[in-house]
Amino acid sequence: MLFRSKKALSHALKGALVVSALGLASLSAVPASAAPTISLLETGSTLLYPLFNLWVPVYTKMNPDVRITTQGTGSGTGIAQAISGVAQIGASDAYMSDAQVKEHPDMLNIPLAISIQMINYNVPGLNNKHLKLSGPVLAGIYSGTITNWDDAAIAKLNPGVKLPNHKIVPIHRTDGSGDTFIFTTYLSDTTPEWAQKVGYSTTVSWPNVQGGIGANGNPGMVEALKSTPYGIAYIGISWKKPVEQAKLGIAMLENKAGKFVLPTVPNAKAAAAEMVAKTPADERISLVYAPGAKSYPIINYEYAIVKSDQPNAEVAGAIRKFLTWAISPKGGNAPHFIEAVNFVPLPESVVKLSQAQIDKIK
Repeated sequence: MLFRSKKALSHALKGALVVSALGLASLSAVPASAAPTISLLETGSTLLYPLFNLWVPVYTKMNPDVRITTQGTGSGTGIAQAISGVAQIGASDAYMSDAQVKEHPDMLNIPLAISIQMINYNVPGLNNKHLKLSGPVLAGIYSGTITNWDDAAIAKLNPGVKLPNHKIVPIHRTDGSGDTFIFTTYLSDTTPEWAQKVGYSTTVSWPNVQGGIGANGNPGMVEALKSTPYGIAYIGISWKKPVEQAKLGIAMLENKAGKFVLPTVPNAKAAAAEMVAKTPADERISLVYAPGAKSYPIINYEYAIVKSDQPNAEVAGAIRKFLTWAISPKGGNAPHFIEAVNFVPLPESVVKLSQAQIDKIK
């Protein structure tokens, strides 16, 4: 641009300064951008999966700066991916073993609630009855020494019930599973031979039972049992509704006192009351096979497996905040959440222990 005089040049410079000032003012008037979203991945237990799917929409609506993705991949995967750092929260029905903790001392096992496991069956004509079963009988079925529904050992527990002369089809989990962990813990606690030959874990070497089948996750167990007449399976209580919709049988199990009890919340609370005081500071404990006449024998803490040392303060803070809400009786442990999946809320003493562990996440 060609200026004819110094005066014209002066006016042009003043105009440019005014435009520049206005531009700066308009920039300062733009609101600061929203805080970046923190993404957390929860993966693992298919027993905990329905509860997380109730929690997450409510929590993220209150905390829009956090995005939580949930996956039902099995407890074994939950533990492994929490250890590797792929997932920020590994959901598990099983606590980490002593060997795992020794190898990964930065991992925390934080109870979020108490769950129940059902033993279900698909026996035509008997699904409306609560058959009585015991640990030794179930160990016999899953080891192949009890093969028929009218076996003397089952008949002895169910006098007056006309049991069919038909092969039993045992169904087990094929994925690394906390449900397998607590089921095989019950078998190990009640049957020394099972404890010696098979033991308990999220994955075990299942005895080779003719006709036995495997399934993936609790949804897979429900579907496999629905489509398998004379089958038997172990299924987490959060899947009770689809079990009832499929009109599958729910067994009464023999407890440590020799009583047969159903997988109800009151019976789970009775079992928890016998065991909670024994919970150590690291909260790794089996609640299976508790004493007491009313105690249901297969219950356990549901764990969040979390690294104590997170990659940055923002992620650590987001995990602490979410887990603190999850264990609160006014948050994730509120009755409308817990009752929807037939869980038992954490007792106050366990809330304190879990909070102490959550506070270690940095």
